[in-house]
Formats: sequence, structure tokens, C-alpha cells
Amino acid sequence: MNFLYPGFLFALIAVAIPIIIHLFNFRKFKRVYFSNVQLLTEVEHQNSSREKIKNLLILFARILALIFLVLAFSQPYIPQKNQKNNRLNNAVSIYIDNSYSMEAINKDGNLLDEAKRRAKELVKGFGLNDRFQLLTNDFEGKHQRLLNQEEFLKALDDVKISASNRNLQQILNRQANVLVGSANQYSFVISDFQKNISTVQKLNTKPDIQYSFVKLNATPLPNIAIDSVWTLSPNHQPGASEKLVVQLKNYSDEEALNVPLKLNINNQQKGLSSISIPAGKIKRDTLNFSGLSARWQKGILTIKDYPVTFDDSLSFSFKVDESLAVLSINGNAAGNYIKMLYGVDSYYKLTENAESNVNYSRFANYSLIVLNGLKNPSSGLAQQLKTYLNGGGYVVIFPDLDGDRPSYNSFLSSLSLPNIQSLNSEANKVEKIDLENPIFKTVFEEVPKNLDLPTVNRYFSFVENNQSNKENIMQLPGGKLFFAKYGVGNGQIYLSASGLNPKDGNLARHPVFVPLMYRITLNGGQEQALYANLGNDHVLSSKQIALGKNQSLKLLSKNFEAIPEVRQMAGKTLIYTADQIKTAGFYNLQLADSLLAVYSFNIGRSESDMHYLAKTDLDNLADKSNFKVFDADKDPVKLIVGDNKIGQTLWKLCLILSLIFIAIEILLIRFFNNPKKTI
Repeated sequence: MNFLYPGFLFALIAVAIPIIIHLFNFRKFKRVYFSNVQLLTEVEHQNSSREKIKNLLILFARILALIFLVLAFSQPYIPQKNQKNNRLNNAVSIYIDNSYSMEAINKDGNLLDEAKRRAKELVKGFGLNDRFQLLTNDFEGKHQRLLNQEEFLKALDDVKISASNRNLQQILNRQANVLVGSANQYSFVISDFQKNISTVQKLNTKPDIQYSFVKLNATPLPNIAIDSVWTLSPNHQPGASEKLVVQLKNYSDEEALNVPLKLNINNQQKGLSSISIPAGKIKRDTLNFSGLSARWQKGILTIKDYPVTFDDSLSFSFKVDESLAVLSINGNAAGNYIKMLYGVDSYYKLTENAESNVNYSRFANYSLIVLNGLKNPSSGLAQQLKTYLNGGGYVVIFPDLDGDRPSYNSFLSSLSLPNIQSLNSEANKVEKIDLENPIFKTVFEEVPKNLDLPTVNRYFSFVENNQSNKENIMQLPGGKLFFAKYGVGNGQIYLSASGLNPKDGNLARHPVFVPLMYRITLNGGQEQALYANLGNDHVLSSKQIALGKNQSLKLLSKNFEAIPEVRQMAGKTLIYTADQIKTAGFYNLQLADSLLAVYSFNIGRSESDMHYLAKTDLDNLADKSNFKVFDADKDPVKLIVGDNKIGQTLWKLCLILSLIFIAIEILLIRFFNNPKKTI
């Protein structure tokens, strides 16, 4: 037999109290002689030996009553046969789901408040020497330690709704990191158990931990959410027409009719619509607007949907650029076609570099880099372009057909492009153009039957070993490459089989050249994501930012300021926010007083689906002997500390025996050997 709380055994010294009382009350009988007993009218006959027995029995009853009372507080138990060690204390981890779905209500009120009440009841079922972990969706560092009962209850009062959400396996893994050592280990998960909390068929668990899921039940509520948003415009220009696609989802079992949808940009209403969504379906709507000036734009989409409102708005941000930067690296015989193309529109800012004088450090500032008739492309240029492409850049290559072929092949190989096989000097004509390609898809209102396509006098033939990342845009007869796109890193390379020199063909003078180059340039604008989700997106991306010594970036918002971690990588700057941002809204990225970017954070939509796992689903997830699943509305969540881990507890028996011996003492005093009276 072992004890959960052996410290209480020191109270056995209290056994000395009845012994001392017995010794001080011990009396010997004396014989008294009388000359005449006639005056004694009544005599009590007592037997000294029987009195001694009575006193001893009372003493033993008192001693045993005290012993069993102390044992009850020490909680003796009989260990299980397969138990390898004796565990005296309990380590308890309690997870409180504080996601937005816990704002829902039931007959007992707010689900989060009910979860707190359940946690308090569980903690009070344990002993003073036990330790507790409070875990929430925030996964904060302070949640990675064990607290005493008082500290736990205080921390529990501070739990608030959070935008973060975790899956069930992440929660159990986090609890297992704390539940170590020789103590009895308990894991409690108190949640409404939305369906998104489960990402696996079976949970990975530790056999030494006793797991309990406490399922709270919310009143079913209809919900419509703004699911996502994206733009159809590849580039944002001042005053240009814009198209914004909004996706809404109806999570309820009834059709939603005429849901009002409103778009505000920079606190000005730019769009208004209404949309009906069938039950359980997704519907999209396109909003058109214009008149934006060159600056960062802060947009907010809103709908009206009660009572679930946390997903009724979605904020986003993007930049309308005053100009778009293009770099043209020219060979000696490149001609001026690129200069003429971009010179007619003030929106495009063209920078030209000679092949022998290239400023590699500024590559990240350009939306598009054009290699125009290079004679001898170098390996250094290939390496810098690869870094630029990894950062999401766009490159167009128009070769010099009289250039150094070995240099070209080495350059092309470095960029994972096909090598030049031969130079063809036989006149030919483009046979096929992909009008479904995004470059041409919206260029032609009507496609004529006999479309005039570019002609070519000279062109390269290529050896293509891998076409998995290739996208043909224009082809010569026999499926030969004329103009194609290749994915390299996060960027794109467009490779032409011919140059822009008039003796090579008429591509530079053909009508298709202008939309081809403009659409490539517009798509090359390295636009950041419209928004990020709180709790999930911890890394923001920006165009490369040059930081001087002792300079740092700041993220600023109303009543918020943070200095994020910054890393330079592949032509862009990565900004790590960790868990610093906890409130939805707009955040300005600043270097000193200069505004570099505006980021928008929203509450994730994973909590919008108000459908829950049933108790049977949880039973299937936790089909093991050390799991228990409780339905808060049907199952009483009762805990007897140690029952599940240490074997048979005996404290109840000890308490009953203590009461029995107290009763025996009372009976002995009152009824045992009462003296008989005679006259």
C-alpha cells in the first residue's frame, strides 16, 4: 500500500492525546471499612477488572478513529500490478479554446465563460500539491510552465478571445511538452470542437497521459462570411479602371437572400452590391471602381450578417504606383525599339544600361528586365538574374543571333533554359499563337480567321530536354519555339528565338509586339499579398529594402508599435512579425518617417464554419483506453484524483472506519458495564 499525500502521516502523533487522557484519568480502587452499614441505603456494585477493560476499549476506539482519519487525508491506495513507479503528485494541463467560435452562446451563456467555469471545477478536484498548465490558442511562452492552483485561477481570469486557432494534434503535442516527470499526468481539452480542429484520422498520444475531451455545445447559428478577395487588374495605375472579385460563403443550411455588400477605399465608398447565396455554397461578385491616386490604398469590404459578425468585414491593401520601372540591358547593335515602345507612355520609366556597364545592385527595383541583343552574356549576369528571379522578377531575352554561341549556352544553362542547337537562316512565319494565354486573352475583341502573324528571317533552334516548366506563347511550324515562358524560382523568363534586329524578322514592327511587351511588363509588377491572416501569417514580404547602419524598420498602427525581425533574401525583404500582431487592421511599415508599405491583417476564416464534431467523432479520433470524451450537456465531468493511474484508492474506506470507531467509543461510554444499584 502507498500514499498519495504521505506528509499527512505526521498527524499520527495526535494519537498521543487519547493515551495521555487515559493515563491521567486512571484510578485505583480503595477498600473502606465501615463499623455499621445500616445507614447506607444504597450501594453501587462495581467490578474493577471490568472497568479496566472498558477504559482500554474506549482508548483503542479513540486511537483507531484518529489513525483512520489521518489515513483518509493521506489517501492510501493499492498500486496496480503493472505499475512500475509510485507517483505522488499530479501534473495537469488544461486547454481552453479561446477562438472566435467560442463567442457563441448556449443555455448557460457564452461558451468561453462556460469553459472557464469547467476549468475551475476541474482544478478544485485536485490537491494543493498538484501543478497546472493553462494552454490557449495563443501558445504563449508563459503557458509553458506549471502553476499552483491560485496562479492558475488568476491566469484563467485573463483569458480572452484570440484570432489564433490550433488543430487538435498541435494542442496535444504542446501539452505533452509540459507533462513530463514522475507525476500523474492529465490532459484536458475544453472546446466546442469545430470540425476544423481535426486534421488527422487518429491522434498521436503518449500512453502515460490520461486524456479527457470536454465538449461544449453551442446553439446552432447561421453564418455568412466574406471568404476572400483578389483583383483582376495585373497592375494598378492612377485613375485606371479596377476590378475586384469578392468571394462569399454561406455556412448555414438556408439560402441567404440579397446580402448587402459594400466596398470602401480610403474611407470613400467605391462599390455597392447585393448577392444571394444558396445554402452551403460559395458565390462570387465583381466590383468595378476607378479614380485612385498614386499611393497606398486601404480597402474594407463589409456585409451585414447577424449574430456572427467577426467575419463580416475583410480589409486589404495595395499600392497604386505613379510609374513602373523597366530596365533594358542593350548590346551594341540592339536598336532603339525598346526605347520607342516605353517612351510613348509616361507611366513606364525606362532605364537603359550598356552590356558592358550593368548596375547589378539595382535589379530588385525593376518590374521587368529586358536583355536586348547581348553579344556575350556573362556568368555574373546569369547569377544576378537568378537572384532577381528568385525574388519574383520578370526577364525577357531577345538574343543577338550573331553573338558568341558558347557564352549564350553557358548563360542559358545557368538559368535552366534550353541550349542553342543551331542558327536557321531560312525565312519562316509564326504558325501558332496562344490567344488563351493571359498575355493575349483580353487583347483581341474579335480574332480574324486569317490572323497576320510575325515573320522571321533568322532564328535559333533549341535543344529542349525538359518542358515541364515551359509555356509556349508563339510557335513556328513543327512546334518549334519562337516565344515561350519558363518558370525560374518565383519569377518568369520569356525567351525569344529571334532578335529585334530588322534583318532577323519583323517582330519589333509587328502589331502583336506592343501588347506582348506591355502585358508582360504589367504582370511583372511584384505586388504583395492583399492581406494576411492573424495567427497564421507571421512573415511579410516586401521589395528589397536597403537598411543603413543602426537603421531598423517599424510596424505602426493605432496604439501599436513593434520592431520586426528583418531578413534579406533573393531580391526581397522578409519581415517576421512572430506573434506581435494580435488585432485586425492596417499596419504601416516605416523606415524613419518614410512609408514603405501598408499591410492588412484579418481574422482567419477557419472559425466561420459553425459545424462541430459529434461525440462519436471524437470517440473515433481517440479510440484508446487512456481517452475519455465528455458531453458537457449530458455527462457529469467528475474526477477522482489518481483513480485512473494509481489503482484502488482507500481513503473512503478509511473515513468510514474512522466514523465507525467514533460511534463505538460513544456506545462504550454510554452502555458498557453500567453499575447496578441495590438497596
